[in-house]
Amino acid sequence: MSIRKILVVDDSPTERLALQEVLARNGYEIITAESGEEAIQRSKADKPDLILMDVVMPGMNGYQATRTISRDDATRNIPIIMCTTKGEETDKIWGMRQGAYAYLVKPLDHNDLLARIRAIG
Repeated sequence: MSIRKILVVDDSPTERLALQEVLARNGYEIITAESGEEAIQRSKADKPDLILMDVVMPGMNGYQATRTISRDDATRNIPIIMCTTKGEETDKIWGMRQGAYAYLVKPLDHNDLLARIRAIG
């Protein structure tokens, strides 16, 4: 699977922009969502190759959105990397149980993120 189009989900405009810049510089096409609900809609409509999912968002959080996306027949094959400030071991375990492919804690090491993306595709 080749990763070309990435959906960045974060309610923080600053975080979205930072990830967009790093990913675009490395040749990826970026689409964004500001909430868990929008992430579900965009994942079905835009069919990204990968989703970078924040956890702490108003409304539907990233765990709920990840669970919904990873269990829907239309989107279950899209890998999700959770990118969040929630760094306790129980948070990581819970994120992986919701269907995340990987779990990274903010502040993100961009080289580590890019290596994880390359490892997927």
